[in-house]
Amino acid sequence: MTHLPRLHWSTLGDDTGGLEHRWAALWDVTVDRGASPALAPRDVDLWVISAKGAWPPPELNRMMAEVAALPILLGLKPDAAPMDPKALTEWGSLGSVRWGVLGPEPPMPGLRPRSGTTTQLTASQALAFGLVGTSVAMQDVLARARSAAATRATVLLLGESGTGKEVIARAIHRMSADTAESFVAVHCGAIPENLLESELFGYNKGAFTDARKDTPGKFREAHGGTIFLDEVGTMPLGAQVRLLRVLQEREVQPLGGGAPVKVDVRVVTASNVDLWKKVQDGSFREDLFYRLEVVPITMPPLRARREEVPFLAQHFLNRKAREHGLYPKALHPSVDPLLMSLPWPGNVRQLENAIERAIVLSGKRPVLTREDFAFLAERMNETPVAEVAGTTVAFTPVLAEAFTTQPTAAYGTDLPPEGLDLNQVVSDMEKRLMLQSLAITRGNKKRAADLLGLKRTTFLEKMKRLDLEEGESITAEED
Repeated sequence: MTHLPRLHWSTLGDDTGGLEHRWAALWDVTVDRGASPALAPRDVDLWVISAKGAWPPPELNRMMAEVAALPILLGLKPDAAPMDPKALTEWGSLGSVRWGVLGPEPPMPGLRPRSGTTTQLTASQALAFGLVGTSVAMQDVLARARSAAATRATVLLLGESGTGKEVIARAIHRMSADTAESFVAVHCGAIPENLLESELFGYNKGAFTDARKDTPGKFREAHGGTIFLDEVGTMPLGAQVRLLRVLQEREVQPLGGGAPVKVDVRVVTASNVDLWKKVQDGSFREDLFYRLEVVPITMPPLRARREEVPFLAQHFLNRKAREHGLYPKALHPSVDPLLMSLPWPGNVRQLENAIERAIVLSGKRPVLTREDFAFLAERMNETPVAEVAGTTVAFTPVLAEAFTTQPTAAYGTDLPPEGLDLNQVVSDMEKRLMLQSLAITRGNKKRAADLLGLKRTTFLEKMKRLDLEEGESITAEED
């Protein structure tokens, strides 16, 4: 049976006109009919997005850091009005995109992303691992991971604790041809030295006290797949000798004697200390070091890729809300500059834990504010957020003003001597608050209406009256 390439179409609420059925001869088509786009599913070959409005939806801008090199086709209706150069630029800045007309003729398979600086992960892989590759340092990491995944070469992951070394190890496994096989993770530092060898290499019955049956060990469990040895620098010298033999001979010698057992396994190791220094002080074998360092990948600390912090924060915000069965919460735009300004000694793991703490302790409030993260600034003795708020993270041009304006700015207006137009002041106040609510909820109209104590229908009517309709820039994100 011939498997068709997969096409995912985000219509942004437009009627498909049955085109997905016409395209079925060349594509396995799935359709996302929501007014707000959802990230394309696993193993998709082409993502078609109906281009409408002068700017992409704000949530689509957020997704682009995870989508990476997935080919995207921006579709226009045959009768659509021509887009002005600014609108074309805004949509085209999403990344690896092409333009096309949505009609009976299906998109042609084989569309490839434009050349340029893109990561080497597909949308499904990025979604699965929560990887973000907008910084130069992470682009290099992802490119090396993809290259390593295409081989059986041994990989050594270096970097501070909490930088995501195991996440990259799992990504290498999932991107390889052995993705259906086992991925076995072993934390070498958490296993007592006298048990590590038996845990890794297995043992035969009677090899030692309480060895009542043959046990294969982690290497044999990972046969055909990948074994990940975290904190390999803590491994005692005796275990290092056995590991070297596995890497050289591709066979495991169980404790207690018996014939060696052949294993076919990719070995990925990680260390948060400088292994070369351990070689120099005699606590790590030099020959083993060279065997492990075939493909070295150094994970950058989070403070070296601050531009990725808002994307990671949003990823953890959504994931932790699901894990705890909570209604999805939003980050107030003023939180982004705070999170980007901190040094994050615990790296990505610390950011994840901080987001989870803020979600749990915020109760029923739908929006997390700077106050929910005050404990971070106090612990790390950082400058108060009010002094670093000059850094803004705007997701659409129209919402930029709302992102940089404090919620209280609409109040406290004094009556000038010459008087004022009360209707205009009230209208401006409404518009400012509505823009801020849309910015806080990343364009979700229902949640924005909830923030202002309005019904969704009332909110939409006010949007039309204040010229904030979808055609301008705001696209609804329905629940």
